[in-house]
Amino acid sequence: MQPRIVVFLGPSLDPEEARRILPAAEYRPPAKRGDILRAAGDGAGILGLIDGVFFQDCSVAHREILSVLRRGVRVIGASSMGALRAAELDGFGMEGVGEIYALYRSAAVESDDEVALSFDPLSFRPLSEPLINIRHNLRRAVEQGVLDPGEAETLLSAARDLYFPRRTWAAVLRAAEDRIDSGSLERFRHFLETDYRDLKREDAIAALQRIAEIVEGG
Repeated sequence: MQPRIVVFLGPSLDPEEARRILPAAEYRPPAKRGDILRAAGDGAGILGLIDGVFFQDCSVAHREILSVLRRGVRVIGASSMGALRAAELDGFGMEGVGEIYALYRSAAVESDDEVALSFDPLSFRPLSEPLINIRHNLRRAVEQGVLDPGEAETLLSAARDLYFPRRTWAAVLRAAEDRIDSGSLERFRHFLETDYRDLKREDAIAALQRIAEIVEGG
């Protein structure tokens, strides 16, 4: 008998796309404190923790994840709150998936602020850009010769200086426009229009694919 699957998902991935990847899952809004225990109490055998609240409400507690792990529930984390908690609890049985989890696990990034963003509370549409995505696209732009390392660092610093709900590409570029050559900024704008990558989305997809593997016996 297939275990019941509950996935906490919000702005990281469009729910329709998620259902195409893992149609057997029940999708719930970004997790807040107590939601993991409630899902396990509802009979979930596999939990996918992707999105969770940070500042709007109390965040998912470590002890509730540990509690459900002790009951034999498999917990997969990725992309956002899930990546954070997986990096902290993988030694206790939580499974982390994706590049963001690996970055937290290796301490290459440490702050919760890296994955924070504001979103529409009804549609979960992102209203700002997470710092982890900004960092990822700046690194790729340097690799492709669009920016030099100093220009990328200037843009990253400008992004860090913005409070996360105000962190959009437009705001970042505007904040750095007096410190970076206009030609470089124009090339980077074109790069974003043509080659932008959403790392949180990619990791959310990887988590759903991993859960599908587990269900199939992987």
